[in-house]
Amino acid sequence: MLKYNIIFPAIAALALTACGQQANGQAAEKAAEEAVTTAAAIEAPSGEYTTDSGHRYITFSYLHLGYSNPHIRWREWDATLNWNEEDPAASSVTVTIDATSVDSGVDEFDGHLNGEQFFDTANHPEITFVSTSVSRNADANTGKITGDLTIKGTTKPVTLDVVFNKAGYDDRGKTHKIGFSAEGKVNRSEYGLDAYVPYVGDDVTIYIDAEFEKPDEQ
Repeated sequence: MLKYNIIFPAIAALALTACGQQANGQAAEKAAEEAVTTAAAIEAPSGEYTTDSGHRYITFSYLHLGYSNPHIRWREWDATLNWNEEDPAASSVTVTIDATSVDSGVDEFDGHLNGEQFFDTANHPEITFVSTSVSRNADANTGKITGDLTIKGTTKPVTLDVVFNKAGYDDRGKTHKIGFSAEGKVNRSEYGLDAYVPYVGDDVTIYIDAEFEKPDEQ
């Protein structure tokens, strides 16, 4: 259903373009090209997709003493997307993060983040997210994913606002690809990460950008 919700507006755009050519030929041609590109981009068959390791990012941010909003990432993580082309709301995703790969850009701080006050990676080396529901918004390109986030042995439900960026076929890699962006908020104290609250913010914003790929079936 997702592809039809995007292709129909694209066809309408082509019709409007034809009417506008008399007034502005170059603008009309550009609009037509963009409309065709949008329609052609929705090419992602159902099946299991995994993350493209060269194009996947998870970062998180919080307020530090009111002075700044640091952005910290995990370097190593993987996800599996079970994509349902006809009914995206029936899709699901699982994410596994190597908690030891936390990267603040400051070696000393990375040591603190791996320690017992924070992620305690010696005892809890992984962080996981398992989706429990997916919903679409009216515009078809956005939605929400709710799932169980587990950190340091504590599991809490989290809802992510998701943007469907693009689906298409990568000729170089011979893979079908889907790209998403997502954002959500958690209270770190709920996961036993309450060191220095409230001086250092309890609210944490998570940002995710990921390209998923499914190789051609041979």
